Amino acid sequence: MPREGSQRIIHVLLWIAQVLLAAAFLAIGLVKLFVPTAEMPSQLAWTGDVPPMMLRVNGLAEVFGAVGLIAPSALRVAPRLTSLAGAGLALIMAMAMGFRLAREEMYVWPVNATLMLLSAFVAWGRAFWAPILSRRRDEAVSALRQQMANV
Repeated sequence: MPREGSQRIIHVLLWIAQVLLAAAFLAIGLVKLFVPTAEMPSQLAWTGDVPPMMLRVNGLAEVFGAVGLIAPSALRVAPRLTSLAGAGLALIMAMAMGFRLAREEMYVWPVNATLMLLSAFVAWGRAFWAPILSRRRDEAVSALRQQMANV
């Protein structure tokens, strides 16, 4: 666990990473969900080589991941889900890198690797470095501190 001053910096960096990742995954996920599959290869060349259902499921996973990066932590309702969303998106990017390797499309690896590493940073950071307490747990901690101060 980092020291108090550095924990604040990590907390801010994690929020920045969460927002950037959520925007990226939401955008590409919505494209995969709603752009007709016939038009897709003009935007993403590889989409013509995979079944349309795989494309839609992948888009849905990316949209859910984007929501999972922000909503649980922002609402402080089950905020541990944020680290799970980060881990899931890191896994999706690792699989995308394998897919790109099989297609010999190494020029896309830096983008996939960056998204994977940022997602892993969020997963690890929200799980261990700067976790966000749920409202219920935060209220319990505050009540306990208040009782300790009155003693």
